[in-house]
Amino acid sequence: MKKIIYILSLTLVSFCSFSQWTWQNPLPQGNSLMSTQFIDAFTGYAVGEYGTILKTIDGGTSWSTLSSGTSFRLNSVYFPDANTGYAVGGNTVLKTINGGTNWTTLSSGTTNGLLSIFFIDVNTGYTVGCNGTILKTIDGGTSWSSLLSIFTGSNEQFNSVFFINANIGYIVDGCGAILKTIDGGLNWTTCFPAGLLHSIIFTDINTGYAVGDAGTILKTTDAGLTWTLNTSIPSDYYLESVYFPDAYTGYAVGSIYNSPFLKGIILKTVDGGNNWIPITNITINSLNSVYFTDANTGFAVGEGGTMIKTINGGTNWTVLSYGNIRGNSSIYFPDSNTGYAVGGHCGSGGIILKTMNGGTNWNLISSGIFNDLTSVYFTSTNTGIIVGVNGTILKTTDGGINWNIISSGLNFDLSSVHFPDDNTGFAVGTNGTIIKTINGGANWTSLSVTSNKSLKSVYFTNIDTGFAVGSGGIILKTIDGGNNWDSLICDSNYNLNSVYFTNSDIGYAVGSTNFTGIIIKTIDGGSTWITLSIGTINGLGSVFFTDANTGYAVGAYGTILKSVNGGISWDSISNIPNTGLCSIYFTDANTGYVAGFQGTILKTSNGGGNFIEESASPKSSYNLFPNPATNKITISNNRKLPEDAMISIFNINGELKLQNIFHNQNQAELDVSDLPKGFYVVKIQTKEGVECKKLVVD
Repeated sequence: MKKIIYILSLTLVSFCSFSQWTWQNPLPQGNSLMSTQFIDAFTGYAVGEYGTILKTIDGGTSWSTLSSGTSFRLNSVYFPDANTGYAVGGNTVLKTINGGTNWTTLSSGTTNGLLSIFFIDVNTGYTVGCNGTILKTIDGGTSWSSLLSIFTGSNEQFNSVFFINANIGYIVDGCGAILKTIDGGLNWTTCFPAGLLHSIIFTDINTGYAVGDAGTILKTTDAGLTWTLNTSIPSDYYLESVYFPDAYTGYAVGSIYNSPFLKGIILKTVDGGNNWIPITNITINSLNSVYFTDANTGFAVGEGGTMIKTINGGTNWTVLSYGNIRGNSSIYFPDSNTGYAVGGHCGSGGIILKTMNGGTNWNLISSGIFNDLTSVYFTSTNTGIIVGVNGTILKTTDGGINWNIISSGLNFDLSSVHFPDDNTGFAVGTNGTIIKTINGGANWTSLSVTSNKSLKSVYFTNIDTGFAVGSGGIILKTIDGGNNWDSLICDSNYNLNSVYFTNSDIGYAVGSTNFTGIIIKTIDGGSTWITLSIGTINGLGSVFFTDANTGYAVGAYGTILKSVNGGISWDSISNIPNTGLCSIYFTDANTGYVAGFQGTILKTSNGGGNFIEESASPKSSYNLFPNPATNKITISNNRKLPEDAMISIFNINGELKLQNIFHNQNQAELDVSDLPKGFYVVKIQTKEGVECKKLVVD
């Protein structure tokens, strides 16, 4: 065997790019949602990760995605009237004056993260956050003043702010306190030492509630002077949000910790918080926020883009959008319209999704089991095999209507399944497991393999010749239908997750080494492998080629790579949010699908789009110096920077590393001393356009 040949190079890929991948599941998107508010029975908003802002005007039946202009996670949203709204995340305050159509970034004057926002009217509002931050505005967010408290400048985390009127307000602290002001925030006192609290609300001037970790629900009836702990709530309930539509009826949402997973919980009281009853008729992801428009109609949002609605006071909840957190591990299309995605969800596995219209709609179908599913393969439109943990094998012969549990005779996890013809199939898994069927999956036989390493992927070019890859750089090859396997030489530091061959000689495998993505290639049937330059630092989970030259690889942090020259070079064609991607499959040269965490399914109809660098605005021409830089960089223009000039620095994979807002300045200065040495992209975004510049930190 020949020694691996390494091709060492680094390709700088501009973050200022776009591609044609559209969300198909969950809809409208799969980013976790942190906060929701409705201004009437029909119009509502939800905000969350990666600057997500959603709006509905039909009571949650449909949602549109609004442009926020930021990639920060938005933690809180508040509308004091129908047109004027605010959202906070990072150190950013966003404002709209036209019902969310446009959002403007306001200068908060702080570098601390902001977690909650509340407005008494359109002009007077408060936002709180990390390091004891309390900010107040009296001019609709144009300017913010920092308010002092006993925790100012400390490491306290203020999670929620609520005002009863112009003078009286409360803040809950993630480190164990409830703060109160009676003079509009000029002075704050600690009115109660408590546990880790996340949300607070008052139903009148005297009666209030606060919820938090370890089943904490507190109630006061004397304006915060004393608080009573409800001791009936289980300690494995972690409550994130509380809301009362009237004086007696209230709801608290969060999650139940059931190691190692979290599952959503909804509690309801009808007697002013004396008793709380869990609503258990719905299995959902962790919930972060709850809001009711009246006594009967309410909404809750949470992890994986989850949105649910009740119209009968919480007795029943309808799922508006749902992403399974464990995600979709594998996707496969037996024809251009029919496809399957499989995975698991927080200990409630057995997830199978099916589409019959090219991904326009995905429906959950029953698998009959609860084990997580890892790989799916169909030999015809109706006949398919799925494998999963604990030796799980399922088979359908009627297009997924019914699934039969097939005995594998194993307790080991199975990771991948592949059929070179209708009858002959192979599956691999942990402890070097390889099993084979010669009757379409009805029976399986264990093959003898000496390796005890975990095998992640299997691919056969015909019924005799196949490959399996896995942890510790293992690459196995058989030329006699699996009776014997040879171990091919590969770097033992590599963890390989997927293997694909375009013909009997040319193949690819992807994975990671030291958390850095790798792609290796062979042109001699696996005898030798070369390491390709890919221009990403993220681990890769799946590889697929549509022809000898055109291939794709997907992986962590939303990575989608494309090659049009047989792997010699790879371009990043991903601009989706940073969700892990696990599997990719193309039905033809242009039509492809990607599946991943949080139930994500994406589709392209143009081969993933081309890597196109965004052109700079002719009105925007900036100088960046020094470059290379060590400590600080300066970005200058011969005129003042326009209002709301956002300068962002991304690494070569598009991950945001630094961001700041500058106003009416001839030049902007950023400290890059904390950035690791390497290549970066500086994005200068104003109302006039966008310009991207390359930066080297030395």
